Amino acid sequence: MDVFSDLIRRVRAHGSLFGTSTLSPPWALHFVDGAPLTLCTVLSGAGWIVSEHHPPEPLRARETIVVRGPATFTFVDEVDTRAEPVAYGEHCATSEQGGTRHRRGWNDRGENTRGIPGATTLIVGAYPASGEISRRLLDVLPVVLRVDAGGTADPVLDHLAAEVAVDTPGQQVVLDRLLDWMLVCTLREWFDRPDSGSPPWWAAQRDPVVGGALRLLHADPAAPWTVAGLAEHTAVSRSTLAKRFADLVGEPPLTYLTRWRMTLAAELLVEQQTATIADVARKVGYSDPFGFSAAFKRVRGANPSEFRRKATTAGQS
Repeated sequence: MDVFSDLIRRVRAHGSLFGTSTLSPPWALHFVDGAPLTLCTVLSGAGWIVSEHHPPEPLRARETIVVRGPATFTFVDEVDTRAEPVAYGEHCATSEQGGTRHRRGWNDRGENTRGIPGATTLIVGAYPASGEISRRLLDVLPVVLRVDAGGTADPVLDHLAAEVAVDTPGQQVVLDRLLDWMLVCTLREWFDRPDSGSPPWWAAQRDPVVGGALRLLHADPAAPWTVAGLAEHTAVSRSTLAKRFADLVGEPPLTYLTRWRMTLAAELLVEQQTATIADVARKVGYSDPFGFSAAFKRVRGANPSEFRRKATTAGQS
């Protein structure tokens, strides 16, 4: 289990495809849901993504933009479009509008837009991303990120275009998985860009020593890891592992492990309301619940019971 796989495994499309919109200008689609992540890609034509707190971004054929919520955004034909915004959200994919395949948009002519100059076909997918694990991924992403055409996501886009063109049993499942694939490809390409500001663990995953240590920590975070044990598994000395890990990741191996364990514990405290503090402690590698509580408060700023109570209250509001 590598770091990226561990963080993105909870960010999954699940019945969340808004669908395709084939639009002729002018148009303005206002995405009102504020989903944690929304992926927009254009099959043909072009437009602009206008988001809160971010300059307008052009979106051309086969380019992809990912917008991080909770800010809302608008897809327009021109930045100064004369179109009145049309609210666009999960309600657009109701069964009476064709389920996952529907046409919705300002001055939308549906099938008749094919071949009309200026027509744009947009595919949009939204990703629920709740919980502490997903938050660690969201926190390293900008409000808007873009990936140009011609990358590893292009074959996925071909599959998406073929799937949304038909209406067959199991379509939602196929589209959900294709959207997951599309998001992974898009984020990998963005993280690989020299100017992306990717987190230290991204490059560290490719290091033969530190990458191996990270995989061990994420594969079994509850194991009684020591620097000596990690060094033995990665076939280097303790001092080599400690220095290389700190240089590439920005903190010592066991400090990284403690923070990761507390992230897992925070998720368990909210998701498993019937689990005791001792249960959660054991699941993340602590035999002593008091030692776990002290570590949790040191890292998270509140003891486990306080964190659970505040998180539960916030979720109910």
